[in-house]
Parts: sequence; structure tokens; C-alpha cells
Amino acid sequence: MKMMVAVALIASSAITVQAQGLVGAKMTDNWSIGVNGGVVTPLSNNPFWKSMRANMGLEVAKQLTPIVGVGVEGMWGVNTSDSKTIFDHSNVSVIGKVNLMNLFGGYKGTPRLFEIETVTGAGWLHGYGAGNVFNSLSTKAGLNFNFNLGEAKAWTIAFKPAVVWDMNGNPSRTQFNVNNAVLQLNAGVVYHFKGSNNKHHFSYAKLYNQNEIDNLNSDINNLRTQLTNCNEVVAVAENTIDDLNGQIAKLQSELDECLNRAPIVETVSTKTMESVVTFNQGQTSVSSSQIPNVERIATYLKNNKGSKVVIKGYASPEGSAEVNARVAKARAEAVKNMLVQKYKISASRISAEGQGVGNMFSEPDWNRVSICTLVAE
Repeated sequence: MKMMVAVALIASSAITVQAQGLVGAKMTDNWSIGVNGGVVTPLSNNPFWKSMRANMGLEVAKQLTPIVGVGVEGMWGVNTSDSKTIFDHSNVSVIGKVNLMNLFGGYKGTPRLFEIETVTGAGWLHGYGAGNVFNSLSTKAGLNFNFNLGEAKAWTIAFKPAVVWDMNGNPSRTQFNVNNAVLQLNAGVVYHFKGSNNKHHFSYAKLYNQNEIDNLNSDINNLRTQLTNCNEVVAVAENTIDDLNGQIAKLQSELDECLNRAPIVETVSTKTMESVVTFNQGQTSVSSSQIPNVERIATYLKNNKGSKVVIKGYASPEGSAEVNARVAKARAEAVKNMLVQKYKISASRISAEGQGVGNMFSEPDWNRVSICTLVAE
């Protein structure tokens, strides 16, 4: 009992440290079920090998922390005496386990490949002996040598040597007397159920130091400030949208009014008049027969002070393009010079341009002309 108390005290002192930052420590987490099998034999007063018999059992356990676990175990021994069943004894115990590797080496966030546990327990021993049925209190102490398999560490194969004492044995002996004890040499397979952290074992949450926490708080405060600024921008934008919607409504109203208004027709009074001055082949001077056509332009310009005239000279297709361009320009200038010199029309009101070969008329000879176009304001 002193050993059990000492182990419990050591384990409890480490629970607080080990539990910090653990994920998957809910009541429904870290349960397991196991199947055990092996042999059991008395430690004294009987032949060790000849008295050995098979035993088997089940175990349901919960890991409270990476160090401490509790469970219920039932073991049954195969009949070698005068039992009326195939079993000659059973032992149902409440057990406590301490993981020595995690106790002294610390838990790294996942089980090691190989671990050692101490096992202590107390229970009810029931069996047959010398033709009699007996019931007794039992205690158990042993070790589990665990091999945790797979990446997920969901399965464990364990070798489980242990000593079980009959606490109500011969009164003349001490309760933990070897003559009242049996040795169990069992092996077992254990399955660990998946917990709330989606793992088959404890895991650690990420722990932050104070500097990291301060930086995170600073980031949160900055984000809150940005959110406040964004809300202000959104408020301004909403006001702007309201103003724009008002302007759109006003413009829409004005557009509807314009669409429904009767059309207003404005008449722009402009006058245009043309006069054609013809030339003989190769000539660039105005003949006497064409002077009335020039005078007609001059009279109009004198009577309409705001009017201007555009004179465009043309040539028939005979001759080279260079000669025709020169002749066309000279014919326009001849009409302009007569308007300026003979009729005293301001040169600023006259534009004279050579257009080269003309194609206004179907007869080529008819294109030897200067066309005067009057523009009246």
C-alpha cells in the first residue's frame, strides 16, 4: 500500500504541469478497450510450471492525463481444479496506471513507440479451492511494457507481468505475503478510441509567449481601427451615393420634361450662290464674254458685306498633270484679281484655289472653268 500511495503522489504532482495546453482532455476522450491473455501460477508452495494455467480477460480504461490513467479489468483463470465451470477463479479490479516515460521524460504531444507503465489495483477475487467457493479482496501491482503502433498510435501491444495478492488469505501471514500471491504473465492488445481532437491520444495546443500575445493584441487593435475607418468611409460613401441619387432623380425629371416638351424648330438663314466663268483651251484670262458672270459675283459681295466667295479653278484633261494644275490655279487667281482690281472687293473676302482637272461636266471641254461659290451670312 505504501508503494501505491507513493506512486499516486508522484503522479498527481505532475498532472497540473502535464495538463497545461492539452487538447483532447474531455470526459469522452482517451478511452480504450483491451483484450488480455496469458498464464498465471502461484509464487510459492506449488510447482511453478506444473501449477501454471491459462487466464484471459478484458480491460476498459481512460487516460486522465498523459501520465495517469484509470480502468476496470476482469481476469478469468482456466479451470484446473474442481470448479463447475471452465474457470476456477476470477478477479475484477479497479486499476490505476502511471506512465513512467511521460512522468520523467515529459509528454511530447504523441505517444512514444515504447513506453513503460506501473499498474496498481484493488478488486474482488472469486474462486474455487479444496471443493469450496471463496470470495476475497485482492490487490495487484505490475508493469506494462507498451509498444504503440502506427502513425496514429491507435493500437498498443503490451507485455504485462504482475503480482496479485489474496488479501483475505492465511491470517497468520502478512497480507502481502508471497504465499498468498500469484504471478500473472499476460500480453494484450489495446485499441484507443479517437477523441475530440480527432486523434487517438492527447495533443498540445500551440502556446504563445507574452511577446506573441502582445503582438496579436496589437494586430487586433490595428484591425479594429481599420474597421472603424472603413465604417467611416462607408458612411461617407453612402451619403455621396444619396446625393448622387438625388442628382440623378433631378436630371431624370429634367430629361422627362424635355422629352415631353413640343419641339422648337429654328430656321437658319444662309444663302449660297454659284457663278461659272468659262475659259478657252489654254487660256487663263477672263474673256469679255465672261465678265457679266464675274460682275454678278461682285454685285452680290457689295450688297452683302458679310458674304465671302470661294473660287475653284479647273482644267480640261488635255496636257500634263503639272500644266493642268498650274492652269487651274491661274484661272482661279484671274477671277480673284478681277474682283479685287476692277470691282474693289477686299482680298480677305476671296479664297482662290486650283483644283487641277475637273470632272463636273460630261464634256471634257466644259471643265475649263472657274466656279465661284458665294457664302452669305
